[in-house]
Amino acid sequence: MQNKTFNLYCDESSHLENDGLPYMIIGYVSSAWPQVKIHSRNIRQLMHDNKFIGEIKWSKLSESNFSFFSDLIKYFFTSDLNFRAVIVEKSRIDNQKMGFTYNDFYYRMYYQLLHHKINMDYTYNIYLDIKDTCSYKKIKVLRDILNVKYGNIRNLQFVRSHECVLMQLADVIMGAINYNLRNEKKVVAKIKIIEKLKGYSKYPIDCTTPKSSDKFNLFFIELK
Repeated sequence: MQNKTFNLYCDESSHLENDGLPYMIIGYVSSAWPQVKIHSRNIRQLMHDNKFIGEIKWSKLSESNFSFFSDLIKYFFTSDLNFRAVIVEKSRIDNQKMGFTYNDFYYRMYYQLLHHKINMDYTYNIYLDIKDTCSYKKIKVLRDILNVKYGNIRNLQFVRSHECVLMQLADVIMGAINYNLRNEKKVVAKIKIIEKLKGYSKYPIDCTTPKSSDKFNLFFIELK
């Protein structure tokens, strides 16, 4: 029997060291490989039905397009898509350790993101959002880290987020988690989407979920 293959679409939220935001979040939306085109087509149909144009981003959410984002969250939870994220409070990251840098921790975050959910009976394609000119160095480091540990990662490459609606979905879910952690109340539509996310998830979205939770899995890294 042929091994199952899953695509993981990874994105990052407030991950830069000096961006003034308190939490680093790295996460992914995963889909069984044969379902990727179906999910992408269904999400684009939701966009069409709601007259939503352009890239799907948490920063775009407003009262005028609330119905689309509401449909998108409902679609995620009623489909076979999964989400996982690792979260850390950046003020707790100790950059003063000898031989340790913020970038080192960033790569450890990616390792933690993937480590507990990689199934050695399956194969994986991992896609990351290309963000800047340093991206290719990043993918080389990640490939070295992950290929040493896992022989079942078939593909690790960049895609442009505006071309990939499943990566855009990851941006929305992480944006909601981050907004909730910061306890922001500026945009009513965002608060309403967060409440929908909480209702569907069946777990709080500000703490670690059970490891067995596959649909919506959060891991808050506790640093001493």
